[in-house]
Amino acid sequence: MPDELSVGELGRTVDALREEIRAMGQGINARLDKVVSTEVYALQSAYTDQRINQLGQELQKAKDANEALENAFEQYQRDERDRRERERQARLYQLIVPVLLGLLSAAIAIWAVVAK
Repeated sequence: MPDELSVGELGRTVDALREEIRAMGQGINARLDKVVSTEVYALQSAYTDQRINQLGQELQKAKDANEALENAFEQYQRDERDRRERERQARLYQLIVPVLLGLLSAAIAIWAVVAK
C-alpha cells in the first residue's frame, strides 16, 4: 500500500489542483478582459479606416494648395520679370527719343544754316 495516498495527502492534492484551476481561470479571465468583441473591433476598424481616408483627403488638399501657391508664385515672378522688362524698355525709349530729337533738331539747324 505504499503506492496509495492517504486521505490527507489526497485532500492536499485536490486543494492544489483547485488552486491551479483557480489560477488558470484567473489567467483566462485576465486574457478575456483584454480581448475586444468583434463588433467593437469592427467599429474601431471602420473608424480607423474613415480617419485614414479623411487624413488622406486633407493631405491631398494641402498638396493641391501648395501646388497652387507655387504656381501663383511662379506666375508672379513671370509677371514681375515682364514688368521690369517693359520699364527698362520705356526708360530706354525715354532716353533715346529726346536724344534723337535733339540730333534731328541740330541737323535741321545745321542744314538750314548751310542751305542759306
